[in-house]
Amino acid sequence: MPDIIIAIDGYSSCGKSTLAREIANATGYRYIDTGAMYRAVALFLIRSQTDIHHPDHVEEILHDITIDFKYNAEKQTQETLLNGENVEEEIRINSRVASIVSDVSAQSSVRKYLVHLQHAMGKSKGIVMDGRDIGTVVYPQAELKLFITADPSVRAQRRLEELAEKGQFTTYEEVFNNLQKRDHLDTTRDDSPLVKATDAIVIDNTHLTREQQFTMSMEWVRQKMQQGSH
Repeated sequence: MPDIIIAIDGYSSCGKSTLAREIANATGYRYIDTGAMYRAVALFLIRSQTDIHHPDHVEEILHDITIDFKYNAEKQTQETLLNGENVEEEIRINSRVASIVSDVSAQSSVRKYLVHLQHAMGKSKGIVMDGRDIGTVVYPQAELKLFITADPSVRAQRRLEELAEKGQFTTYEEVFNNLQKRDHLDTTRDDSPLVKATDAIVIDNTHLTREQQFTMSMEWVRQKMQQGSH
């Protein structure tokens, strides 16, 4: 059965990454977390003290950045490598990364550079990639495109609980406002805004469990894999 490309797009805190990991595990495909790639760039800019509001300065140092992913079999988790260093934990818990990643990802030079890396990663197919513009810009030819959405209040509550599990405590209002800001930036930026691909399957998981969403998605995955074998 030939490999396919699975593109998963959608809003922040909709569970895109969780679903992508589950599908990758079930199919044996490689999981490409594009959100982690943008966070890794944000971390690099913070460490190098680059002014993110000067696009020329940002563009100058992009080619000093390499990003890759490695599966940690012992922990059964995927690690994000920034210039060979495992930064998986830091990009998730660093509040400065979270506060600037939307502004960083809105920059055209950053998007173009990371799309170049993402194309290289998917050259052989057999990947699950999640983000904001995978089905529209990075892989418009993907065999399966899923677009994940949910009620903003539900997304904010899920994010609040996720942060609490990591020992980070904040308020519902702060999380909700941050999500609204990210949604606005994602949907209104000039370069590759978040939009649903015309041929994407929409999953509103407001009232779905993780298991229900995964089961639904795997039905479409199997259908597309079978179609590709004919």
